[in-house]
Amino acid sequence: MNTICLVVDRLHLGYLGAYGNTWIETPAFDRLAAESFLFQQFLIDSPRLESLYRSCWRGLHALCPGDREEACGDGLPRRIAARGTPATLITDEPEVADHRLAQGFAEVVELEAPQEAAAARTVDQTHLARCFSRVVDWLDSARGPFLLWCHLSGLGAPWDAPLELRRAYAEADDPPPRKSADVPDRVLPPDYDPDELLGITQAYAGQVSLLDTCLGGLRQFLAESALDRQTLLVVASARGFPLGEHRRVGPCDEALYSELVSVPLLMRFPDGLGGGARTQAMVEPADLWATLLDWHGLSDQARSPTGRSLLPLARGESESLRDRLGIAGLGGERAMATPAWYLRVAANAELFTWPDDLWQVNNCADRCGQVVEELRKVLAQYEQATQSLQPPYSTPLDAILCDEMD
Repeated sequence: MNTICLVVDRLHLGYLGAYGNTWIETPAFDRLAAESFLFQQFLIDSPRLESLYRSCWRGLHALCPGDREEACGDGLPRRIAARGTPATLITDEPEVADHRLAQGFAEVVELEAPQEAAAARTVDQTHLARCFSRVVDWLDSARGPFLLWCHLSGLGAPWDAPLELRRAYAEADDPPPRKSADVPDRVLPPDYDPDELLGITQAYAGQVSLLDTCLGGLRQFLAESALDRQTLLVVASARGFPLGEHRRVGPCDEALYSELVSVPLLMRFPDGLGGGARTQAMVEPADLWATLLDWHGLSDQARSPTGRSLLPLARGESESLRDRLGIAGLGGERAMATPAWYLRVAANAELFTWPDDLWQVNNCADRCGQVVEELRKVLAQYEQATQSLQPPYSTPLDAILCDEMD
């Protein structure tokens, strides 16, 4: 069997129909979701690509110390290759291509960076379309079995979709959508102009439409070549893209709010396993490592303090993998998610019901002090355990952390 992992960076969870969006047309994603097992709560463990890919390729949570890394043995590409499945990495992101674990891939194909930061006249001239074309070219000459990991800068690269794609989301009385292809990256002032933010979201929607078109082309190739009948297709994002939530637009300070850390994850199995179903189980990047080892018959090597195979969820053998998930941010920022709560700890502590308040509008930290203090303790225990390469779930959660307070 073959595996394709397509990771598109900076894809906002709320801009896909499969995750509840109703105003952006994403027919390719919708069809993929109908055939896939979909994860409602895939949370990254770090916004740093270096840490994120250590989780994906070695099964180590972002909070695990770097000096303990070698104790965990070879990364995913080398382990898969030892089983007779060579691994290839295709990416337009230098940070991913230069990752120390990327050395384990038998082949690394580095795609050229965007040629210019301006809107293209046609879809074929866009950076995303060129990247997908290279992926299809590689697949066209590939001989299985193979593991293809494709990381694209995606919606973090210049927004060069043809202007008509963003105009499609403007109403007759709306101001003209922004024409710039520059990726916005700033904190909005308290008195920001809502029309400016509207133009940004319309431009982003145009990029999502472009991505959907490219995904549709890839899916068509897989169907016509019959690869879809012998290939596990994983589609995910590395990080989300804030679009005005908490007044942030773009990466900014990488604050650990849901619009950044909660990202799409879909798995289309060649035998139709889990097709059209979804789960509320909390999953993390290290689970991809464990899942792919399991998929390739190496479940005995999937030993990780936090990473768990997702195949039991897809088979309906399990409904949950964990009751807590920690996230490491920049500058010491931390977050902790449980079945009922999400705590963000930066300069101050913020608390949100989870996942009901998905976009974290209502900070209830001042009204739920006991929950905040209990979550702080759980977060400290979680960090201590992961730093010692120990499972962080040994202590049962207090009932208050699993159920919302009245």
